[in-house]
Amino acid sequence: MVYGTLFIMRIDIITIFPDFFDQFLEESILARALKKKLISIRVWDLRLFTEDKHRTVDDRPYSGGPGMLMKVDVLVRALREVVGSTKTIGVKGTRVLFMDAGGEQFTQKTAVQFSKLDRLVLLCGRYEGVDARVMDYVDGRVSIGPYVLNGGEVAAMAVVEASMRLLPGVLGHEDSAKDESHSEEGVLEYPQYTRPEEFEGKKVPEILLSGDHAKIAAWRKQQKRKRT
Repeated sequence: MVYGTLFIMRIDIITIFPDFFDQFLEESILARALKKKLISIRVWDLRLFTEDKHRTVDDRPYSGGPGMLMKVDVLVRALREVVGSTKTIGVKGTRVLFMDAGGEQFTQKTAVQFSKLDRLVLLCGRYEGVDARVMDYVDGRVSIGPYVLNGGEVAAMAVVEASMRLLPGVLGHEDSAKDESHSEEGVLEYPQYTRPEEFEGKKVPEILLSGDHAKIAAWRKQQKRKRT
């Protein structure tokens, strides 16, 4: 499945559940960015790179153990096809990453770095894990938190959404991503309010109704420090 046409950045996602991404990429901000051709996203079905009639992507681990492991030959075959070269790592402007609970922690700083790439390739694991030899064919491993998911698909979605919203033109207002939580490392966004002015006895802070932009800016800065 291909969503959008390459313009600013290309993202490739390799998974055994390609349909998992359909609604994610067809809704809201990402859908608009794809329609405007600001980004290009392609989801690849890993099973298309198998060579047996059962389309096998996993096998039992050597020396025993629980669960099944994803096969190195299938994964590397997919990576080479997606990247377009036998060289899958160290490609200029491209990062090939395996979504892994044991990987480097994904942060807003990481999202900024990814948003400046020409291309991002995300490999989603499943089952008990992958053959360790796969790590020789990726640039790194990424985790979205200190917990274990059933697979890398949800993690890949988080990486895509956090990174792509930083691209020029993706959000409705160019300043939308500049003054929110973690746009400055470790700093949380100030509280915000909208109508009604009063709800169940709780009022919008008077300073926000004053029209004094200097005082409002100072209040917001103070609130950011307080929340952080």
